[in-house]
Amino acid sequence: MSAAGSLLVAAPLVALLSLTVALRPAGSDAVAPLRLAVVRAAVVTGAFAVLTVELLGALRLLTLPAFAVAWLLFVTAAVAAASRRLVRAGKPAGFGTGRAAAVAVRARLADRWRTAGRGERLLAGTVGGMVLVELLIALLAEPNNFDSQTYHLPKVEHWVAQRSLEFWPTAIHRQVTIPPGAEYLLLHLRLFTGGDRLHNLVQWAAGVGCLLVVARIAAQFGGGRRAQLLTAFVLGTTPMVALQATSTQTDLVCAAWVACVATLALDGLRRRAGVGTLLLLGAATGLTAVTKTSGLIGVGPLLLLWGIGQLRLAYLEGTVRSGGGGRRAEIAADGPARPALVGAGGVGPLPGGSDRRPLVGEVDRSAAAAGQVGSVRPGRRPGKRSRAGGMARTVAGSVLVLLVALLVVGPFLARVQAEFGHPLGPPRLRKSIPMERHDPPSVLINALRIGHTALDTPLAPVRAGAAEAIIAGARVIGVDPQDRAITFGREVFPVPAWYPDEDRVAFPLAGTLALVGAVFALARPARVSPAAAGALRGYAVVVVTAVALHTTMIKWQPWGNRLLLYALVLAAPLAGLWLDSLFRRRLAPEGRDGSPAPGPSGRDGSPAGTPSGRNGSPAAPGRRSVAVGLAVTMLATSALAGVLALSYGFPRRLVGAGSVFTTSEWDTRFLRRPQWADEFRVAADAVRAVDARRIGLVQQNDNWEYPWWLLLRDADGRPPELVALQSVLPDRPPADPASTDAIVCTGSRKVCADLVPAGWTLVWRGYVGYALPPPR
Repeated sequence: MSAAGSLLVAAPLVALLSLTVALRPAGSDAVAPLRLAVVRAAVVTGAFAVLTVELLGALRLLTLPAFAVAWLLFVTAAVAAASRRLVRAGKPAGFGTGRAAAVAVRARLADRWRTAGRGERLLAGTVGGMVLVELLIALLAEPNNFDSQTYHLPKVEHWVAQRSLEFWPTAIHRQVTIPPGAEYLLLHLRLFTGGDRLHNLVQWAAGVGCLLVVARIAAQFGGGRRAQLLTAFVLGTTPMVALQATSTQTDLVCAAWVACVATLALDGLRRRAGVGTLLLLGAATGLTAVTKTSGLIGVGPLLLLWGIGQLRLAYLEGTVRSGGGGRRAEIAADGPARPALVGAGGVGPLPGGSDRRPLVGEVDRSAAAAGQVGSVRPGRRPGKRSRAGGMARTVAGSVLVLLVALLVVGPFLARVQAEFGHPLGPPRLRKSIPMERHDPPSVLINALRIGHTALDTPLAPVRAGAAEAIIAGARVIGVDPQDRAITFGREVFPVPAWYPDEDRVAFPLAGTLALVGAVFALARPARVSPAAAGALRGYAVVVVTAVALHTTMIKWQPWGNRLLLYALVLAAPLAGLWLDSLFRRRLAPEGRDGSPAPGPSGRDGSPAGTPSGRNGSPAAPGRRSVAVGLAVTMLATSALAGVLALSYGFPRRLVGAGSVFTTSEWDTRFLRRPQWADEFRVAADAVRAVDARRIGLVQQNDNWEYPWWLLLRDADGRPPELVALQSVLPDRPPADPASTDAIVCTGSRKVCADLVPAGWTLVWRGYVGYALPPPR
């Protein structure tokens, strides 16, 4: 990597840090303002990266100089915005300010560590250690994900070679039909570095982003430091997350954008959204859609919850303004205060002159004490005009969100529509993954199979017994458990999914904790989050709805666990908040009568002692101790699972055969199929020996193409001219084999032989072959 490339690689980081300063919320009532600023900066940077690719691709300028100019302008604007923000805040802008900020951050972290308990330090240390080890593996390991060899990375190379996003003839339809958002991000690094050395960092950064966002979501529900750490711990030690954080897969990138939508939407339950927030929501939604369309299954319910919250705030705002002269409407007492579904808090100043608005679903306790929680006093009619205006503003805001999302994903959808006559691609794609049956029995069996694979454990008798029960139950209700209409491809249920493989590893511990957290959030939300019970229940409904929609819309497949990663990220705060409530009740001091003693409020504003039994009665200490013991055991086992996944996971590990420390670069790339490594190299050497410039490709839909781009590259790094001799794109015919200087093949020897011109010599070695013309 050149010096110029090194500087360009730093550009996204500089832009992100500058935007974090520029976009930090100005008010003092924002929850976790620094993390919110990071979310805003990440969404803006991601949208810029995607739109830059679309614009330069349309101009056929996917080149290093064009990207360098674009990033120079963006970084300049970001630094200028950060400097302006610092000047407005009365702080001098410059490098000295940056150093002062770094010192302040270190001091804050040191203070947090000093005031943290032993358990909190253990949680934070475990998560931080895993993130650093993941970074090490991501930097040391070459990209070796199976799908990346087939279509993720080849599409990046095609863009570089043709300098545009125009579709090309190919036998692998996924190179052009699968949303390319994550690959857009890889394209920037590919042009900056000239290779794939830093490609794994995109997913690693997405994993870090997921941890920050889920911790913030826990804080938005009133969770204190321990709840936030537990949330990050549950997610960070999940083997699927740990393994994907060192990969060139796209599931963590999708999950990160969905999480950004979630935290921004939850902010909309406590305050009216301004234009900036609407733009961010739209951009995050578009980034999700352009990365992985399955992520929209989670985004849709989140935006619906946001819309309901905005409408409710608009209604309350109209009610307040109807009090005359802009004064707060007089509220009459109407029974005990109860947390509302969303945003149960006043609009405008609170009693006592405070400008702080209640948290999501938080009861205005000072108003309740004054007897001001309830309905509008009879005789005061809400202002219809004001309410109508507020609702119209909400509708207009929703339209703006959708328009911005369409701006981000629209160009890709337009290309797919023009190529296949449908924005979701050819019929083959539309029928392979989505469910083709939606009758209740079929959906039920599909959900049970997905749940079985997601919660798989190393206990073979448990796996086999549960699978047999599902298969027997399917037959009882008249559903074929292997029906192609509810099963991907030719796969057969069940499959083992407990082994730490990045494509299919199960998450039984995190999944179980998330399920328990969801149950308590739905049934007893006040026990989990006394400060935001109603909003927590609403969020749990969103998470459950997303999972239900997923099982209704996506067929079971052996690799389905990674498609559920966005849902696991959304559910992690439910697990963290429930665990925190469990430990809070266990550690709460008891009064003389054995009940939790009233005490000072915790860091989250909730009472230190919270009733834990039915009807407010204390739970039996024995049962509570057993529950805490089980929870601690599950957390310890989760940490062990995460460590083992990094140590022995596949296809990148720290120790053993295939270790990133002892395995060569080329062998690392072929850990999935080690027998192919020499076959590709021998074929490439033979093609290079005849100085072939135009090289024909013969392959099938699931074959590896990426090794050819590495092996046949010129000495100066220029990509080879690879042309497909087959094409599944009806309007893009393949190249004539006779027009090529050599042909390389993978997969079927018969298919290759049928395409080789007469008189050429075909050489075949196992999986790989090549054909050369007669000597001239």
